[in-house]
Amino acid sequence: MNTRTVSLHILFLFLLLHLIDSLHTLDPNNTMKDGDVLISQARKFALGFFSPGNSSLRYVGIWYYVQLERTIVWVANRENPVNHTSGVLAFDHYGNLVIRDNIGNLPIWSTNISSLTSNNSATAQLLDSGNLVLIHDLSKEVIWQSFDYPTDTFLPSMKLGLNRRTGLNWFLTSWKSEDDPAPGSYSYRFEPTGFPQLFVYKGRAPYWRGGPIIENPHGGSRTIPHDFNFIVTVVRNETEVSASYSTSTISRYVVQESGSLKHFIWQDEEQRWSEFRHYPKEQCDYYRNCGPNSNCGANTADQLDCTCLPGFEPTSPAEWYLRDGSGGCKRRRGASMCQSGEGFVKVQGVKLPDTSTVHVDMSLSLKECEQECLRDCNCTAYSSANRSMGEYGCLKWFGDLVDTREFSSLGQDLYVRVDAIDLARHRKSTLVKKAVVATISVPAVVFLLLGSLMYCLRLKRKRDRNARNHLSRVTTSSAHVDKIACLKDLDSEGRRKMDIPVFDFGAIAVATCNFSSANELGHGGFGSVYKGVMNDRTEIAVKRLSKYSGQGNEEFKNEVRLIAKLQHRNLVKILGCCIEEDEKLIIYEYLPNKSLDSLLFVGTWHRSMLCKASFL
Repeated sequence: MNTRTVSLHILFLFLLLHLIDSLHTLDPNNTMKDGDVLISQARKFALGFFSPGNSSLRYVGIWYYVQLERTIVWVANRENPVNHTSGVLAFDHYGNLVIRDNIGNLPIWSTNISSLTSNNSATAQLLDSGNLVLIHDLSKEVIWQSFDYPTDTFLPSMKLGLNRRTGLNWFLTSWKSEDDPAPGSYSYRFEPTGFPQLFVYKGRAPYWRGGPIIENPHGGSRTIPHDFNFIVTVVRNETEVSASYSTSTISRYVVQESGSLKHFIWQDEEQRWSEFRHYPKEQCDYYRNCGPNSNCGANTADQLDCTCLPGFEPTSPAEWYLRDGSGGCKRRRGASMCQSGEGFVKVQGVKLPDTSTVHVDMSLSLKECEQECLRDCNCTAYSSANRSMGEYGCLKWFGDLVDTREFSSLGQDLYVRVDAIDLARHRKSTLVKKAVVATISVPAVVFLLLGSLMYCLRLKRKRDRNARNHLSRVTTSSAHVDKIACLKDLDSEGRRKMDIPVFDFGAIAVATCNFSSANELGHGGFGSVYKGVMNDRTEIAVKRLSKYSGQGNEEFKNEVRLIAKLQHRNLVKILGCCIEEDEKLIIYEYLPNKSLDSLLFVGTWHRSMLCKASFL
């Protein structure tokens, strides 16, 4: 291979590598036209021009690259679209990334980094997290990122909250409609005041509140495991106060134009998005569905969703009667709340009231929190900051308790201040409930024990009866008759050595009319043979050995074994046998056409095997 060929190969590889690298980066020497796409290195996200819904206007946005359904997660020029397909994305001479319409000279959108000069240069890169970043060519620092300017979608590693150093407020805003990505009426925000919470706002009014977010008592961030390896991280320090999340699945939160906050999970096998959860989903999820100092719960259709918290009564009984709980509740008239024997009543399993103005002390235990609240007459309620981590941290409310709701299986415990009268009433009610539970539980336990005892006795009796009858009753499926195991001493080693069904002597006696002479078929040297009819109308032939025949148990066993082994389609079938005291019986199938020897010989009943003659 000559030098020229080698040089051409090296040049080709260089151009190929540059092309691959340029898929996820854009430098000042290049522009991206409408139709071009910037792709992240692992091909997870793409950036380019698009038109939403039925609109013909063009926007620069980021979407999931590999999915057939284009799902937009960020829009650059959401308020200033390009009217046609002549738009370009490029750097200006100050190093800002801008969107221009080729027809006009002014930029439609810009990263607007004021600290840049004409001597600065940067490179735009689309990361696999979906974050578009501008990296300074000299310092290699990120000088701008799209995650600082979210639109309607909350992605893993994106932050909601406040950057105290730069003043950036990270929050989501809904689209106006499916065809218009301009900011809509709803926003999703992280509120850091008091104890951090997540809100959906409609305009400036709270629309839904997610409740307080747990944080680490030792400073730094606190991770909370959830479904799908879902981890929430809360940061509170001098630089920022924020919340973010990570997960092992492809996941996104979207605040929609209707005000609904939806959490979607990507189903790879089905190649579609699946809605995992959404808020608000119940009437009690809406902010202040019930007025102050009330608790919202899912009651029956003929009951009000709102109930007053302990120590409170409806502000307007007339409105309450008309199923309007928006007015909320007020302190019970005449209640004495300061150094008059007051205490706290626990309300279990609730979303804690709005913590925007709550007093927080993470160094106190729950008991210390109670004492602190009790000493301050203006303290309305208290709770633990984190029940799941051992009841640490103290939250104290002053004034009205707003947006409290009960949960069936989640929630925390809220301790509400009540006066001495309500405290005594609650304690009495608690004692009555415990007494009722005890009154119901004790007889129930006694009844259960007696029932268990009776069941065990019946089971024991049944087992004893089965044990006694084990050798006296078995079931034969071929004849469908009941038989009794009377061969317990058939084997000297205590084991049955052949699979011969056994019959009850009484049943055979009944079948043969107590061995009536009218039923006798014949007799021989060792006994007689009788015809019998069982309860299921099965006809049998019973060979009854004579007590004086001299044949003992061993001879009888040998005969039964021999007959059992010599089963043949042309030989009479043995159905079973019986030994009871001195009685020894062998039961055969009955042959109505007599035996073969009745045709060959004239004589008495032959003691040998009975041949089948049913074909004669």
